[in-house]
Amino acid sequence: GITAKMAAPMSNVDEIRDRVILGEFGVRNVHTTDYPGNYPGYDDTWDLEKFKKNFRIDIVHSDENMLEFDMIGIDAAIANAFRRILLAEVPTMAIEKVFVYNNTSIIQDEILAHRLGLVPIKADPRLFEYRNPEDQEGTEIDTIQLQLKVKCTRNPRAPKDSSDPKELYLNHMVYSGDIKWLPIGNQADVFADAKIGPVHGDILLAQLRPGQELDIVMHCVKGIGKDHAKFSPVATASYRLLPEITLLQTIEGEQAERLKRCFSPGVIEIQNVNGRKVAKVVNSRLDTCSREVLRHDDLKSLVKLGRVRDHFIFSVESTGILPADVLVTEAINVLISKCQKFLTELDAAEMD
Repeated sequence: GITAKMAAPMSNVDEIRDRVILGEFGVRNVHTTDYPGNYPGYDDTWDLEKFKKNFRIDIVHSDENMLEFDMIGIDAAIANAFRRILLAEVPTMAIEKVFVYNNTSIIQDEILAHRLGLVPIKADPRLFEYRNPEDQEGTEIDTIQLQLKVKCTRNPRAPKDSSDPKELYLNHMVYSGDIKWLPIGNQADVFADAKIGPVHGDILLAQLRPGQELDIVMHCVKGIGKDHAKFSPVATASYRLLPEITLLQTIEGEQAERLKRCFSPGVIEIQNVNGRKVAKVVNSRLDTCSREVLRHDDLKSLVKLGRVRDHFIFSVESTGILPADVLVTEAINVLISKCQKFLTELDAAEMD
């Protein structure tokens, strides 16, 4: 089985190449060292076929807005490139210009505009172009127009002795659900099925009192997270390395119980072997790598903590504009187009 393979001792060189060691006073072997010619007897020249054979992506969990997948057999530099592109370079649509025709609420125009900018807008950015910086007016291909028009009034049917604003007033809470889409040009036909508007309708934007009103028109444009965080398509995108826990000898009895408590739940289980309680590593993936075990003097020499250098566990959480799996695909496309641009520039430079 897998456990037998894991338990086989690695050679010292293989450990330096393929593992990050979690020691008591720091993390060792952090850097990639498998460069061509660095290790005698290892052929580390990059080879596409070898890469194809070793590289794989396993999807662990996927739903509307959350994706967890393993990316195995790739260098940290590339994995990190995907993470950074997800955060800052996958484009989305967000409110960029706010035209305040009337705002008698107590929230200042700037604060309100800033809050509106951060509301995620459900619109597929792949169907829009970037707006030219010199364009004052947006067109149907690069702009979405939204409107927010709310006026607060007294509720004539409120109970006499009530002091609850919910009963006394109408429209006193302005939510993102009150933002309505105003199609420009042919947008009403093109986006008939796509319900353009805020992803969530329950974001509180402002509170009003009777007589106060908001009358605002907004323009959404396409942008990237580098320019402003409101364009970032993810709530979070991060990765961690797969933890690896090796027990160097049989641990039983009270020590086994204590060992189990040193790790996250589900990492170590106690099995009954001939009437003795023996600790076994059942799922090292669940560990948070707190290194609690290294605080126990009698346990720290019995356990080896490491992480697999080329096994990245990604978790991508979308803001809801695009599904998380689409975001990862888009991030890969961004990296591809960057590479293509770079190669084109190189060719152009050689021409000169």
